[in-house]
Amino acid sequence: MNPAIRFRDVSYRIGNARELLHHLNLEIQPGETVILLGRSGSGKTTTLKLINHLLTPSSGDITVNDRLTREWDVIQLRRSIGYVIQDIGLFPHFTIARNIGLVPKIENWPEAKIQSRTRELLQLVGLESDIAARYPHELSGGQRQRVGVARALAADPPILLMDEPFGALDPITRAELQREFLELQRSLRKTVVFVTHDLREALLLGTRIALLEAGRMVAMLSAEEFVKSSDPLVLAYMRAFEPAVPRGQA
Repeated sequence: MNPAIRFRDVSYRIGNARELLHHLNLEIQPGETVILLGRSGSGKTTTLKLINHLLTPSSGDITVNDRLTREWDVIQLRRSIGYVIQDIGLFPHFTIARNIGLVPKIENWPEAKIQSRTRELLQLVGLESDIAARYPHELSGGQRQRVGVARALAADPPILLMDEPFGALDPITRAELQREFLELQRSLRKTVVFVTHDLREALLLGTRIALLEAGRMVAMLSAEEFVKSSDPLVLAYMRAFEPAVPRGQA
C-alpha cells in the first residue's frame, strides 16, 4: 500500500534564519494516526502546515496521495484535507450548521444533502441536533471543539490534520474528547496527523509517534516501543513527564 503522505528529505527555513525542519523523511500509511510529538519549537506545526501547502518546503519533496504537493491545485489539496486547530477557528457570525456545511456548500452540494450531512456529523461528535441553530459564542469550549472536528469531516476528506486540538480544554473535557476521538477513528479510519507536546495524549491516541527535536525527527516508534525505548532523547522526554507516565506503561 502506498503511503498517504510521504516526506522525502524535506527541510524548511525562513530566509537566512535557522532551519525549522531539517531533512525530514516520513511515511504515513492510510488509516493510521501519526503523532508529531515534541517541545515548542521542535517543528511539529511546521511539518503539519507543509502537508496542506500552507508552507512550501525549502528543499525535498512531499507527496499526498501519490502526488507532489507542488503539483496539486492548492485549493483542491486543502479541500481534500480536514484541518482542526486548538482555537477552532469557527466563524463567529455563522451558525453552527453554516460553519459545518461551509466546505460542502463551496463544493456545490445540494442544500438537502448539506443539511443531512450536518445532522449526521452532529450526532457523530456527540452533539444534539438543536445546536445547529446556535452561534459559536453560545457553546462551551468542548462543544466548539466538537464542532471544529465535525467541520473538518464535513466533506469526508481522507486526511485529517490536528494541531493540538484539545490543548486549551480543561482536563476532564480533554479526556472525554480523546476517548471520543478514538471511537471516531475506529469507525472512520482516516489518515490522521496529530500534533501534541503531551506524552500521555500521544501514547493514548497514536498508531505511531514521531518525536521531533530542534527540527529533526529523532524517533519513530509505536506507543509500546516508545515507553520501552533506550534512546537518550526518548528517555529525556519520558523523564520530563514522570511520574505521569511510569516507565514501562502505555
